[in-house]
Amino acid sequence: MERDDGMVKAAPVASWIATTDQWSDDDRRALDLLKGKVLDVGAGGGRAARALQDRGHPVTAMDVSPGAVDVCRRQGIRSVVHGTVDDHAATGARYDSFLLLGGNLGLLDSRERAPEFLRALATMAAPGAVIVGQGNNRTDSTDPEHLAYNRRNLRAGRIAGQRTMRIRHRDMATPWFHYLCLAPRELSELATGTGWELTDVVNATNSTAYLATLHLNE
Repeated sequence: MERDDGMVKAAPVASWIATTDQWSDDDRRALDLLKGKVLDVGAGGGRAARALQDRGHPVTAMDVSPGAVDVCRRQGIRSVVHGTVDDHAATGARYDSFLLLGGNLGLLDSRERAPEFLRALATMAAPGAVIVGQGNNRTDSTDPEHLAYNRRNLRAGRIAGQRTMRIRHRDMATPWFHYLCLAPRELSELATGTGWELTDVVNATNSTAYLATLHLNE
């Protein structure tokens, strides 16, 4: 994982296709909050979609990466979609639950993009729908590794926890993209007017991660 200020960190990827017995308690708890037909947003290697399919949920795995989509299909996931939430919303698909596992609240991108992303999910939401997502609060970080970067974001008018980054493997790299490591209070603010309301937050032990639940406004 390469940040645009030059910081590089190794990211083990075995967990991206791990079976549920190798998951953290927080990851397993996220699955228990879902109901009905589920859209797994940013499905990656398909670990969550596979687990949900095994539980009997009608589930669609969605990712913008053609490689991830291929891996999901090879994992035996029956419904797989290549595209963005906006692309999929245009199809008229409907879901009871939306899952953003593995820190995928970061896919909200930025202050400007997040409401559009959430409204796209609302377009696909059945009555009583729920979003269950994992976030990583870098906005309130006291780690010296993040402080200068956060200050740079604030000077530019961005949310402190926004990250601009890419994923690299040897001589291959993704394009640069935004990833939003926001605080729960910021998530609540960005959800205003999108059709969603933040109703619950569970903070992870000894971590900046959290599990957020948003319900569709009736």
